[in-house]
Amino acid sequence: MTGEVREKVSACVAILERLLQALDPLYVIQNLKEELQKGLFHPDDSVKILTMSQVGRIVEDSAAVTEILHSPELLRQIINCIGGEKIAVAKEAIKSLSRIAQSQEGLEALFGSSLLSDLRNVMATSDVVRYRVYELIVEISSVSAESLNYCASSGLIPELIGELTGEDVLVRATCIEMVTSLAHTPHGRQYLAQQGVIDKISNIILGAESDPFSSFYLPGFVKFFGNLAVVDSPQQICERYPVFMEKVFEMAESQDPTMIGVAVDTLGILGSNVEGKQPEQQTEDLLRMTESWFTSLSSQPLELFRSISTQPFPDLHCGALRVFTAIANQPWAQKLMLNSPGFVEYVVDRSVEPDKASKDAKYELVKALVNSKSIAEIFGNQYYLRLRAYLHEGPYYVKAVSTTAVEGAE
Repeated sequence: MTGEVREKVSACVAILERLLQALDPLYVIQNLKEELQKGLFHPDDSVKILTMSQVGRIVEDSAAVTEILHSPELLRQIINCIGGEKIAVAKEAIKSLSRIAQSQEGLEALFGSSLLSDLRNVMATSDVVRYRVYELIVEISSVSAESLNYCASSGLIPELIGELTGEDVLVRATCIEMVTSLAHTPHGRQYLAQQGVIDKISNIILGAESDPFSSFYLPGFVKFFGNLAVVDSPQQICERYPVFMEKVFEMAESQDPTMIGVAVDTLGILGSNVEGKQPEQQTEDLLRMTESWFTSLSSQPLELFRSISTQPFPDLHCGALRVFTAIANQPWAQKLMLNSPGFVEYVVDRSVEPDKASKDAKYELVKALVNSKSIAEIFGNQYYLRLRAYLHEGPYYVKAVSTTAVEGAE
């Protein structure tokens, strides 16, 4: 396309954008269906983006979306857009198809017709596009058990799981993120458990010992269990899959910042979910469990996390603070803190927090300590009052330095 033509196209796009916004989405789909199809075929990306944004308006409109379901050609074009060069176009296409699939009719249209083979054809474009389709399928599956059923019957979810447990380590790393999203819903977790996927992931973590490339996918696999523990009961997950916790401890003591980061995040998540989710008895068990984790982690667990917090990586620093926060309201942890040389001084020292995120994380730790019932008794009055003062002053307090003005000084 020459420069002159491109200028004309962009002028038309700007004008059409305004005109179309004023039209009702139902009018657009009823009267401009062919134009929409041509727009999605257009070589210029700005035209595709304009058209996709109209499709976006149509699928959000309850009357207009039924019209689009009876336009297989247009649907086919939207599916083909997932394979487009331009990520913005692909993202819009995924969003629109995901929206279409929220109704029974939409699910039928996508999975019960020849459109499924169009989805498969577009998947064959490249690895990147294949993952985009998986992303769409996971999004659709998350809506309800019924939509998951459609996606599973189409064979696409089983294929995703096949890639997750396949031999390619880079593919594994990408797929685990999508499978983790699938585990966010109860019906998704139930499906993964029934299909034996959770056991497979556990076995892969077990086998990671002997795999020189495991650092590519291990963080994602451990995070998967961390997420699972949050939505289910941490206790059940840790008892059922002991390899998960062992791996977390191992990672906490590794030399690799990425591994340490995942370990610290996971322990922070687990610790913070101990409170408030379970009945009394279970909470008691959980407190004992977190205590035994910590003490089995290393001979001086607090020192380990403090050394992690001094590394020059902001996320590790904040992650370590979150671990302290997660256990801060437990008497055994408070005793550990008090007996760890210089630890309480470190908590009330504002100068060690370089940025806003660290200051916020430290403040949360102080808040968790002050709000604990046992803190005054264990820390003693002097430290307790210093912590309360810190809390009262807020996260960003800076001590004013007094300067004496000397008369006549410039």
